[in-house]
Amino acid sequence: MTSTPLLDRIASVDDLRRLPEGDLQRLASELRDATIGAVSKTGGHLGAGLGVVELTVALHHVFNTPHDRVIWDVGHQAYPHKILTGRRNRIETLRQKDGLSGFTKRSESEFDPFGAGHSSTSISAGLGMAVGSNLQGIQRNVIAVIGDGAMSAGMAFEGMNNAGASDSRLIVILNDNDMSIAQPVGAMSSYLSRLITSEPFHSIRDLMREVAAKFPAEIERTARRAREAARDLISGNSVFSQLGFLHIGPIDGHDMAHLLPVLKNIRDGHARGPVLVHVVTEKGKGHPFAGPSAEKYHAVPKFDVITGTQQKSAGNAPSYTSVFAKGLIAAAEQDDKIVAITAAMPSGTGLDKIKARFPDRVFDVGIAEQHAVTFAAGLATEGMKPFCALYSTFLQRGYDQLVHDVVIQNLPVRFAIDRAGLVGNDGATHAGVFDIAYLSCLPNMVIMCPSDEAELMHMVATSVAHDDGPSAVRYPRGEGVGVELPEIGDVLKIGRGRIVREGQGTAILSLGTRLADAMRAADQLEDDIGPVTVADARFAKPMDTDLLDRLAQNHARLLIVEENSPGGFSAHVLQYLANAGHLDGGLTVRCLSLPDRLIDHDSQAGQLALAGIDADGIAETLRVMNGGTDSKSTTKAGPAASKTPA
Repeated sequence: MTSTPLLDRIASVDDLRRLPEGDLQRLASELRDATIGAVSKTGGHLGAGLGVVELTVALHHVFNTPHDRVIWDVGHQAYPHKILTGRRNRIETLRQKDGLSGFTKRSESEFDPFGAGHSSTSISAGLGMAVGSNLQGIQRNVIAVIGDGAMSAGMAFEGMNNAGASDSRLIVILNDNDMSIAQPVGAMSSYLSRLITSEPFHSIRDLMREVAAKFPAEIERTARRAREAARDLISGNSVFSQLGFLHIGPIDGHDMAHLLPVLKNIRDGHARGPVLVHVVTEKGKGHPFAGPSAEKYHAVPKFDVITGTQQKSAGNAPSYTSVFAKGLIAAAEQDDKIVAITAAMPSGTGLDKIKARFPDRVFDVGIAEQHAVTFAAGLATEGMKPFCALYSTFLQRGYDQLVHDVVIQNLPVRFAIDRAGLVGNDGATHAGVFDIAYLSCLPNMVIMCPSDEAELMHMVATSVAHDDGPSAVRYPRGEGVGVELPEIGDVLKIGRGRIVREGQGTAILSLGTRLADAMRAADQLEDDIGPVTVADARFAKPMDTDLLDRLAQNHARLLIVEENSPGGFSAHVLQYLANAGHLDGGLTVRCLSLPDRLIDHDSQAGQLALAGIDADGIAETLRVMNGGTDSKSTTKAGPAASKTPA
């Protein structure tokens, strides 16, 4: 175990501030070791945090946190911050059940002034905090640390545009690590690279001169003779300066001798208005793994801190993400109109594999989901077949474009929605549990939900063939169930489900990957309640009304199961059953959707059990529907909490 004598003395940020500046570089080294040690046991987002270790130490040493607000954009940079702010004794619970969040979280600590998980929110939130403090007469510094590609999103520039016209005291730290989740893309990344390479890193003396011109008169007089020389070094013609920010840098984000003087001068200055400090860091700095990493160890599983050996999944089935890639590659080999778009997530969505095969037909637009959706719409108007591959929670950021630019124009944009459903240890910020509800209310939208990886292959092929309007196929994080895959999928009939198992008396209508657990639940109870019919809806929209009629007419009890929020598939099924008169004759219907609350980080299996939509939870509800007694606590967010129609 690595020795951390200095870090062991830091019980609070007050202890950190009492350290002499000469000890801070060594403290940063120990903090980096502690971060690596913690993530080796839990897995998580490692690279971004390792890149801001020195910056984290410097910020908490210089500023009076938590009175001064430090906002970590995205939040996965914040593991070192958590260690320094009273959470070291819990750091090995990161992303575990009842443990620390993998992101910043307001309810977790007063040192987390703004919850995060998605990128590019820090400047807007920070400006709100600065203005709110001013209106109340509270003097504080507000520091927004934005990086890891988050500056490529439009919201960051919306915030800067507003802040630049304000006299509120906002400090933006641009953590420029030349990375997003993957390699950076777009003009902004190129611009930042030119800023770095067109001039040397400023010396501390020159940086002091830059800052002096904006701060108290006594400092200005001291530096008067150097002002003209300093003016040449200030990035006065940068895009940030033109937006109204005092732009300082670039400076070395791993050198305390560079960081501390700049931050202290900004802290002690009395001038109003926003400041941007351009800090250059290395994502993944000090990582123990051998060999290159295209993503700078953005996210890693548990690993051996000595050998770097990563803990691999015990499953043998392919991931749904890789099956999507396989299906789209097979289709793209037959159809040169197929193109794919992602928003800074090429490996997360499987498009890296497609780009390797078709480099000119895959487009990474950066962290810009709004643009991605409308860009795909534009491609569709020219007869292309665009697949917009986004995580479910990231598509939320492009919802207006989905409605206005795709649905209203009925353009055949295909949405490949990854991470649909509960996602395990990334928690509520990344749980794709709203997409069925927010998509199924849209006219002309086709929504496909595969029950296994072979069904996903068929649905990719169906998406390619469906050219009459927008469509979506949603699939979960993790591995499939191990079924045999076709070389290329079959085209399914739009809006048609299937009966998987015939029974009598009781039927389950399952949507998506809850089918395997529905089958297990039926097996568990066959001796008690007889054979149960199990149906796979396949399509959340359009619904198979013929299948619904058949289930309602031939069964006394119907259980609807979906891994989505209330207000989704179950709600639409219930509306149809009611309007068709199926509820007038005594049909018993129950809905198992997710509870109407956020579910914290845990394993996916743990989350499904908590929600009552795993095999045991489905079996419990079936037992009660057939006259049995609920053996589980009614306080649990499972079947007992889901018996009223969603």
